[in-house]
Amino acid sequence: MNPIPVIAVFDVGKTNKKLFLFDESYNIVFERSARFNEVTDEDGFACENLDALKKSVFDSLNEVKRLKQFRLEAVNFSAYGASFVYLDEDGNTIAPLYNYLKPYPEVLKKQFYDTYGDEATIAFETASPSLGSLNSGLQLYRIKYEQPELFKRIKYALHLPQYLSYLVSGRPFSDCTSIGCHTALWDFNKNDYHNWVKKEGLTKILAPIAPSNGVVEPKTEGELYQVGIGLHDSSAALIPYLASFNMPFVLLSTGTWAISLNPFDSSPLTVEELDQDCLNYIQYRGKPVKASRLFSGHEFDVGIKAIAEKYGEDVIKYRNIPYSTETPKEEDVAAYYDLVHEIIGMQKKATELVLRNTPVRRIFVDGGFSKNSVFMHLLAKAFPDVEVYAASMAQATALGTALSIHYSWNTAPIPTDLINLKYYSAIQPAIY
Repeated sequence: MNPIPVIAVFDVGKTNKKLFLFDESYNIVFERSARFNEVTDEDGFACENLDALKKSVFDSLNEVKRLKQFRLEAVNFSAYGASFVYLDEDGNTIAPLYNYLKPYPEVLKKQFYDTYGDEATIAFETASPSLGSLNSGLQLYRIKYEQPELFKRIKYALHLPQYLSYLVSGRPFSDCTSIGCHTALWDFNKNDYHNWVKKEGLTKILAPIAPSNGVVEPKTEGELYQVGIGLHDSSAALIPYLASFNMPFVLLSTGTWAISLNPFDSSPLTVEELDQDCLNYIQYRGKPVKASRLFSGHEFDVGIKAIAEKYGEDVIKYRNIPYSTETPKEEDVAAYYDLVHEIIGMQKKATELVLRNTPVRRIFVDGGFSKNSVFMHLLAKAFPDVEVYAASMAQATALGTALSIHYSWNTAPIPTDLINLKYYSAIQPAIY
């Protein structure tokens, strides 16, 4: 039996670290998942265990090579953004992977904006709301002024997806999907690093920018597979939709955050949009993606826990409540409907921010809320002039990461059935 050609994708989240093997039809034929205990930085703040992550990448790759039923053709990586790995002249890590949730010093923040312009101006130019450590460029700024000796030792600062690629290829790169992700590094009008980045001398430690669909050879001699550059996870999750649909759409990607992504709107962000937590991503083809964020998954989890406690129910009850056009008779179910109505009200405002003045007539919902019947029906009612679909596929981020380098390893055409859609009609009568 001939071995199956596969691509290996490492999908590194804050909690779960996953490995998938996709065949040429993008079926998952092998998977592994791991979790690592966090370590702490010099201030005692929790951060990623880089040593464990590095060991896991090499151990997993070696395991794949031992599987005789597969032939490894390519490897690619996706990971969360807003995090840098710092390498010295010899390619060794010389600092923790600082947590993007770590509070940013107010004194340093004031120094930055006093020097380079007010928060609104910088946010407008970089399409990045002022988010402290979530603006990864400000992490570099912090090291330069708080740890100057460390800064002098940095040869390259690589975003996490590109560090993972570097482990296998030995080649340092930057990538537009990581740079263009609320980093405050990129001037979207000039399509170049922002002036502050150049004045602070940061460009010398930012690796050359490579195409997101680019591949290089592995650093180990004799290996025949291709190595991708790596992608920011939110941008990767958009790729299956861009590969499958030509008509304009908005993707509502739901989890802890609900992120509305419009890859068909390249207009500059307005001050109003920035004030309402909108930002721009750069998709893997280099074009801007207008996005809005809402903490709705978190709000939903908190809400159903409160309802369950109040009415003495198990939270599991509220995971699969069916949609009904009739007013709920049970008080706790009515409270649940009130919660979803409230979330839909906020979601309508957030999604409308990226819908206005665009030709979009479709919303695709993936993630947790796509499986919630009440949410989906009420969302369809909130957008009566737009077709609303629940979208499902296996591991959208990992699949998009594989698709980004399709033509470098896969001789088969991209399948047309990557995504399953379920239509929700706005014609249903309202519950209230």
